Amino acid sequence: MFNFVVSIHEMINYITQSTDINGINLSSKLNPKHRSELGQFLTPAKIARFMAGQFNNLSGHIRLLDPGAGVGSLTAAFVEQLLLNSHQIESCLLTAYEIESTFLSSLEKCLIECCQALQNKGITADYCLRNESFVNSIKANNLPLFTHYSQSFTHAILNPPYKKINNQSIEKKHLLKQGIETVNLYSAFVWLTMLQLVENGEIVAITPRSFCNGAYYRPFRQAFLQKMALQKIHVFDSRYLVFAEDNIIQENLIYHAIKKENKDKIITISINSETELDQISEMRIVPYHQIIENNDSENFIHIITNSLADALKVQMDKFSSTLEELGLEISTGPVVDFRLKSALRNSLDDQTVPLIYPESIKFGKVVFPPQKPKKSIAIIQNQETQKWLIPQGCYVLIKRFSAKEEKRRVIAAVSYPLDYQTLGIENHINYYHAKGKGININLAKGLTAFLNSTFFDQYFRLFSGNTQVNATDLRKIKYPCKDDLINLGIQINESRFNQDKLDHLVHQNLSIMSETINAIQASKRIQEALIILKEISAPKEQQNERSALCLLALTDIRPETSWNQATTPRRRITEMMDWFRDFYGKQYAPNTRETVRRQTMHQFIQMGLVVENPDQPKRPINSPKWCYQLQATALLLIKSYNSELWEESLENYNISVKNLLQNRNRNIAQIPVTLPDGKAIYLSSGGQNNLIKDILENFCPRFTPGGLVLYVGDAGDKFIINETQKFREVGIELDPHGKMPDIVVYYQQKDWLILIEAVTSHGLVNLKRHNELKQLLQSSSKGLVFITAFPTRKEMSKYLGEIAWETEVWVADQPDHLIHFNGERFLGPYS
Repeated sequence: MFNFVVSIHEMINYITQSTDINGINLSSKLNPKHRSELGQFLTPAKIARFMAGQFNNLSGHIRLLDPGAGVGSLTAAFVEQLLLNSHQIESCLLTAYEIESTFLSSLEKCLIECCQALQNKGITADYCLRNESFVNSIKANNLPLFTHYSQSFTHAILNPPYKKINNQSIEKKHLLKQGIETVNLYSAFVWLTMLQLVENGEIVAITPRSFCNGAYYRPFRQAFLQKMALQKIHVFDSRYLVFAEDNIIQENLIYHAIKKENKDKIITISINSETELDQISEMRIVPYHQIIENNDSENFIHIITNSLADALKVQMDKFSSTLEELGLEISTGPVVDFRLKSALRNSLDDQTVPLIYPESIKFGKVVFPPQKPKKSIAIIQNQETQKWLIPQGCYVLIKRFSAKEEKRRVIAAVSYPLDYQTLGIENHINYYHAKGKGININLAKGLTAFLNSTFFDQYFRLFSGNTQVNATDLRKIKYPCKDDLINLGIQINESRFNQDKLDHLVHQNLSIMSETINAIQASKRIQEALIILKEISAPKEQQNERSALCLLALTDIRPETSWNQATTPRRRITEMMDWFRDFYGKQYAPNTRETVRRQTMHQFIQMGLVVENPDQPKRPINSPKWCYQLQATALLLIKSYNSELWEESLENYNISVKNLLQNRNRNIAQIPVTLPDGKAIYLSSGGQNNLIKDILENFCPRFTPGGLVLYVGDAGDKFIINETQKFREVGIELDPHGKMPDIVVYYQQKDWLILIEAVTSHGLVNLKRHNELKQLLQSSSKGLVFITAFPTRKEMSKYLGEIAWETEVWVADQPDHLIHFNGERFLGPYS
């Protein structure tokens, strides 16, 4: 393992950062199948720090529980918070559970360092490490006993494993003995944890959002909301923001709750759409009863994140009809195909009846038989199968599961009467019926239109954070009255079933409030912009709300503007952010300007989607007039969106962009860079030059202020800066045959030479390179500092075993930190 030594001003961040790096290294060595079986994914440092910052009361005698500790990231982040409030802390006991033996040595090292850091501040500290399953540690009739340690905790912080509980498992038996009925380890961990909290004890957890609704998690919700008072909920706008390095795209929440009977009147809801958690895009104070409704036996948790969610909730509350009042019921398809496998057929005959699978459900209408069926299309009708079939009639069918990448959660269709007395509906479908029989055709069409509206899909997502559409959820919802649904159904023409026309009819016939319509339209435009970005193969990191808003701003597409009205205004970053706010209600903090520039506009330019400074290409890089404009070819494409010309336009656009980029490469595109002294240089596009730009603009001002850049190499096998005379002035004669590092900076303040290698695919400071550089600069009397720079921690993790001792590492996506390999000092040379 490697040892980190930091200066005093970095001490507070040291424990979590070093633990995080250890975790990345160890996690990369685990068998992926084994990790999946454990359901365990380590918490990134930025998430851990955010979670630790959610606690209300950090004072007195602290007893912390971390029931799935991994390498200790959450405990380390919690202790960092204690160190910030050390004058209020009297003692601290840390209790950690971890079943994976690979993590134990790093976890114990973390716990020891945490205790030492607390003791150095005069705080009595100790730890208890248990190498066992948190769930299986439960005894027959009591919660875990910690010998001489207290079993009641003042605080708990957890990222529990996400794994379904097998009904025959030992975990299930242990949990049932404690009266705990739940279906996943994550909810079991939270349930057990809250039982071990003292009165007014606090819990902060990051878990999937799936517990917020559905019958499976009802017992957990009831127990949790009875004992705990929710204080804060944090929502991630994208599935990819939390555990992106592990390719986990489950929707997650961070929530903070206090163990007390009296509930507060409000809950704080925050949301962020950026990778940096300090860039929260919206924070709202919401009445408690809007999140957890009074007298709701299901205890659904409605997460109101923005004005759109507010408007949707208000509008849905205006509908008054239950399914019973509509004369309808909803059931899950009775045919479980693997149990009736011998009765399934691939064609219809006089002994079989239709069997409908989800693949037949299209937007608004059941297509049977499907054109290229992947499943059986028929089931034998006999005495054995009769009880699983339903009578002929008109039904409304909904897919129970939608694919993660599908833009709609709810997909409904009308199943019209077929020329058979009965039919089969497969178990992955929910269906509306009139007490087991078919329903009025116009009622079915109107209900289907309502369920397929953007309005309903957006509302459904307020309490459903997974891809499953449960019958329980649909029973609980209030619906428009029967007459309104029938009138709506009369106007539906399936041959021209398109989303915009459907939404217009729904809004018109069901008297949807105008503010709701405007909010829905804004949300729809953002989703459409995301589709465009995906269709033109934008990198996944740019398929997010921020990039969608940038595209909308550069085409001047407002919520009420159709795509064929797109234009190409020139806009600066600040103008775009003001436009987000004025037309889409999306308020981005001023300190996110650089994020918009570096994480969206830079990539848009590389893609050939946008051109910078079309009015003055040679504009100085630090000019406040620096601006962006959509490429003319991109405008032609975007104006065709949602039209019959889209596919042809997309093909033409891809050809034109390919030609554009080829011409650009032939002309060697330039990356503008501002040196620490304010001078501008240009690097050729490609290789590690984007990282070199980050080093010069972000590393140097932070760690070598006032430093003189003596050398900058270029990915095109040439140098951009080579101050040979300056090297001589500081007493260095270079070997003309020696291979220079990517960047050399003379840090006059310390009389050091900073030697930096930028690594994207090769070229780190390993032992061989370390010795080469020392040999190259043997004539220097200056202190030599060796730094390897990586674009991301994930890239760094590939090379951890090769990095030379007595060197430093800097990572561009976390520019404020340095990692020190077995060093005795912070950023310094070694003799």
